[in-house]
Amino acid sequence: MNTVKPARGAKAQAVTPEMNFASKSVPRHLTRGAIGFGLIIGSIALVPVAGPATLLAVPLALIAFRGCPTCWMVGLAQTISLGRLRRQCADGVCTLGEAHTVTKATGEPIANNNVPVVSR
Repeated sequence: MNTVKPARGAKAQAVTPEMNFASKSVPRHLTRGAIGFGLIIGSIALVPVAGPATLLAVPLALIAFRGCPTCWMVGLAQTISLGRLRRQCADGVCTLGEAHTVTKATGEPIANNNVPVVSR
């Protein structure tokens, strides 16, 4: 058996990549879910009427979900908590806490999120 010990000290890096299924907004994420679930339910319901060819809509649902329905549910939780929670890792220990807020010129607090724009 081949085992690898985790690195220690300042050069230790996260081993697992961060998965992000969040959308830009909750309404956009719910729309993707409605499309995905609608395609799955519709394709199964139309099998007696139009035949098994309707099951070809299922891969389109997986595109709308960005994976599977579970991935969509994880993304919903991430979208809701986006900007409210932040994961901080130090010395190999990760904790989840509130994100610090900054204020605009209008005085409204906005979340300081560090989620890459490409993944939203």
